[in-house]
Amino acid sequence: MTAVTKLDDPFDFSAWPPTLSEEQLRVLVGNSSTYALSHGLLYLPPGYPLHSPPPQAAIHAPLSLIPSPFPRNLFGYAQRLQGIYNVLYARIAMDTPFLDEIMGAEKGVGRVDTFIGELWRGWKKLRDQEKLPQPHHLGLFRSDYLLHAPEGQQPSIKQVEFNTISISFGCLAQRVAELHRFQHAATSYFDSSPHLKRENFPKNESIAGLAKGLAAAHKAYVSQAPGASSQAKILFVVQPGERNVFDQKWLEYELLEKHSIHIVRQTSEELISSAKVDDTTSILRVSPALSPQRDIEISVVYYRSAYMPDEYPTPEHYTVRFLLESSLAIKCPTIPLQLAGGKKVQEVLGKPGIVEKFLPDFTPEQIAELRDSFMDMWGLDENIQPSDGTSDASGTSHEPPGTTKARREYTSLVLKPQREGGGNNVYKDDIPAFLDSLPAEEREAWIAMRLIEVPRGVRGWLLRAGSFDTSENDASNSAKHNAVEAEVVSELGIFGWALFGQDQPLEEQEVGWLVRTKGKDSNEGGVATGFSVLDSLILV
Repeated sequence: MTAVTKLDDPFDFSAWPPTLSEEQLRVLVGNSSTYALSHGLLYLPPGYPLHSPPPQAAIHAPLSLIPSPFPRNLFGYAQRLQGIYNVLYARIAMDTPFLDEIMGAEKGVGRVDTFIGELWRGWKKLRDQEKLPQPHHLGLFRSDYLLHAPEGQQPSIKQVEFNTISISFGCLAQRVAELHRFQHAATSYFDSSPHLKRENFPKNESIAGLAKGLAAAHKAYVSQAPGASSQAKILFVVQPGERNVFDQKWLEYELLEKHSIHIVRQTSEELISSAKVDDTTSILRVSPALSPQRDIEISVVYYRSAYMPDEYPTPEHYTVRFLLESSLAIKCPTIPLQLAGGKKVQEVLGKPGIVEKFLPDFTPEQIAELRDSFMDMWGLDENIQPSDGTSDASGTSHEPPGTTKARREYTSLVLKPQREGGGNNVYKDDIPAFLDSLPAEEREAWIAMRLIEVPRGVRGWLLRAGSFDTSENDASNSAKHNAVEAEVVSELGIFGWALFGQDQPLEEQEVGWLVRTKGKDSNEGGVATGFSVLDSLILV
């Protein structure tokens, strides 16, 4: 059994989007802007003061006017895979010898990647000192995919990456899906396409689903931690000056209104002075800025930050991360679960027998489906041969074959480091010069991945607040409706969560989805970093 099934009536991606008049586009833009502003599909404006009072202004998030087409069978396949991925990464996070070998600072990536090495060493020190009292891990996950459609072949999906820390846009993704359903109810998209039917708009309930994972961890803490208080709160560890605050706020509201769980927000900088761990009970408490004498017990530490080296500008920032890790609070994620999301782990999973090692209780058909979502990957330091079997002709004789292969095949590759957050990868024509400049000792921190061949000719309408020239003198611009048409690429993310631990029952669910759409010439995909817009799906 394979995941790629034959389509009886292949969808013509190059014919999307349907034709709309300027007046129809103007109506859709007006509906989108007012709906987004009315329903919390928001960002703080660029340049909003870092130490501002409560927000007094907002703009709508960047969004797509019309949902992007996606094969129905492949959407179901991605949803089905999420449960397998949830279990796989939970088991990787609990396999300490595996992570030590692949990501550690003695044998693995941490030897040459300073950031990974610092995290691993702090985790190992806590292990050696037996200061990891909480057996549970919580993962809020997102598995990202692109449609893979080489010329002459039916589309499949291939995984871009699996994210284990600071999973974002689950809440705003639901709001965009609701926006597009509203547009259909209000306008029927002017009957512009037979595909734009209500039954082809999949529901997205990612807000409730992600909050359910956090609530499950809170409940586990209260019921199992010695001396834990039912009044404990969830700590959101956030970035200073976070513009994407509304995506986080919808989780806060859901936790309070549906689960009666309060949250507290603090940056790593604030936690350096406010966080304390009881020497006897290991209970984590933080001091709120407005009431520093009233410590708050923390049940769950949910990281919406702490995934990039520049978020650890001083040794104290690492110290506070390790302090939180040493507490009884359930971490989302723990350090080992963050390490499990490394690109090197993703590459190693493609090797024979590795997936089977972690999933011995899954059927061969399920394993085959999982492997069908993998793209060809290898490490720059690996002892492999070029795929065409030829000898080294372009690199230097002392290069590992993995680097030589990347030199030879650079036009179809992307190089990835062990980083999250966008803006870190090296693509195609930039690869040879980058390899020339890459110190030999750093090769182990990079993997090469075959580029996914997305459908060609797909277009979309992209809307960003306040980013367009409205000069009446420019007759060619589209200020009449404030949207831009472009050839686009859409990336599907499937959300899931897992609560697990050694000798603990594993709970997991698939809980919704995200679509990010960008111009086809943009190599990066982050919405918060300005490369993409939020989108939803029309199933075809």
